[in-house]
Amino acid sequence: MKKMLVLLLACLFVIAGCSSKSEPQGGGAAKKVEPKVMKMAVATSKDRSLTKGLYKFAEIVEKETNGSIKVEVYPDGQLGGDVAVFEALKMGTIQGSTMSTGPIASFAPRIGVLDLPFLFKDRETAYKVLDGKIGQDLLNDLPSVGVIGLNYWENGFRHLTNNKREVKSVDDIKGLKIRTLENDLHIDLWKELGATPVPMAFTELFTALEQHVVDGQENPVGNVAINKFYEVQKYLTKTGHVYNASPLLISKKFWDTLTDKEKDIIKKAAEEARDYQRKLNQEEDEKMFDYLKQQGMVITELSPEERQKFVEKVQPIYQKYAPKFGQDLVNELVNAGK
Repeated sequence: MKKMLVLLLACLFVIAGCSSKSEPQGGGAAKKVEPKVMKMAVATSKDRSLTKGLYKFAEIVEKETNGSIKVEVYPDGQLGGDVAVFEALKMGTIQGSTMSTGPIASFAPRIGVLDLPFLFKDRETAYKVLDGKIGQDLLNDLPSVGVIGLNYWENGFRHLTNNKREVKSVDDIKGLKIRTLENDLHIDLWKELGATPVPMAFTELFTALEQHVVDGQENPVGNVAINKFYEVQKYLTKTGHVYNASPLLISKKFWDTLTDKEKDIIKKAAEEARDYQRKLNQEEDEKMFDYLKQQGMVITELSPEERQKFVEKVQPIYQKYAPKFGQDLVNELVNAGK
């Protein structure tokens, strides 16, 4: 009998030992789960509204996920130019970004329709179109190239600067070497206007201006001011030739690792950060032209007549690219943008 009791106690000790080893799966101390790291890359400086929008996005996501997602923001092109970042999004080595539609069009061509010149009369019209059916339809092209587009943030209307002469008319552009986005439509646009376009990454632009590789460039006024282009550019003309939407992009490889709850949090954070970023960008536009004047830049307003000449000069762009984007889509956008 004693032997049986000893054997029974021995079995109980073995069972207890096995139970204690498997406790982390049950009622014991849970194994610490490492957060999912979300690297967000952007070409703009930390003081630009797009970058500030990413910091706001990061704050919301980390708070709402209780730290299960850790968001790291890399401004100033630290992780590469837009094209390189988009490639990294496809591979999943970078998890998020916001960039202009121009570089994105190299991978998802139809979204380039938003870069047609003089498409939107004002930002409110742009918001209505981008936040509606047309905008969503274009974002639906992105998953097939490995990226999720959540919504549209705002880089703003692009304006021309140069260091050669004041541009008051289309004729004044002739012969200027202008840095453009790495995008065929933008290159063709500046050819039509009489310039010599030089495509290059934004991260290379200041040095190219400083070393006179190019005479000028075109960007939203926030980029001109915050990146101190006034140090190497004398003249700015308010052309407003392209409205630059800047979609918020997430790597599909990363997106597919998220739980449904995490996806919902990211979507809601994207909406809140978008509204925050757009407001900041509007404030930038309101004050940056005066700031550039204070820095010694000559700011030129086009007369309505001269602006119309710009519009007429770029009509061949519509004729060339409408078949590529789809004539029906172009017509729908033109009508919506009025």
